[in-house]
Amino acid sequence: MPHLVVLTGAGVSAESGIRTFRDTNGLWEEHRIEDVATPEAFARNPALVLDFYNKRRAQARTVAPNAAHLALAGFEEAPGWTVSIITQNVDDLHERAGSRQVLHLHGRLNQMRSVRNENQVFDIEGDIALGDLAPDGGQLRPHIVWFGEMVPAIEEAAEIVSTADALLVVGTSLQVYPAAGLLHYAPAGCPVYVIDPHQPEVSGRRGVRYVVEPASTGVPKVLVALAKE
Repeated sequence: MPHLVVLTGAGVSAESGIRTFRDTNGLWEEHRIEDVATPEAFARNPALVLDFYNKRRAQARTVAPNAAHLALAGFEEAPGWTVSIITQNVDDLHERAGSRQVLHLHGRLNQMRSVRNENQVFDIEGDIALGDLAPDGGQLRPHIVWFGEMVPAIEEAAEIVSTADALLVVGTSLQVYPAAGLLHYAPAGCPVYVIDPHQPEVSGRRGVRYVVEPASTGVPKVLVALAKE
């Protein structure tokens, strides 16, 4: 059975109402990335960082999956293809739409972990407060891969892409590494569809098919075409 691999970025979530820092002159909800999304920021002002992610978590609960999320989940249920989603997004909109094979490269808003052990990960629905401790005594922090931190899932993601029979790249600027380099792991004959209204440039890859549309309209169109193949 052919394997569809989908790499999604902030543009998919943005259509559901989740703001992205790249659309606001380097600010994310009025904060500089350096102040809320780096290990140094957490060391300097952990209360600010925790409050920032508490608000992002609360906001994510108020939005719903859009047509792109729903189309991908529906395609997973249709006969003929297996589907794997690799997402740079930290929300759970893919899962809430019904997708089951989702790998989060940059962590998840609805999880937290100990500062002493990145493998001590726990689900969370509410807030994290300064002084909330993991069983090992470490302060709990968002289970998010911040700028400057390693991306533990990148090798697994590369392995998944290497097995693709078709690759969709949706709503990502292809500027954030190492995620941006994943499409180069796709087999030589694998068709690559880039779905984004801004048409990010793909270098070093021939035969890329651009769909210059938002994810909510572009993804369903490409999936309809794939289903006919």
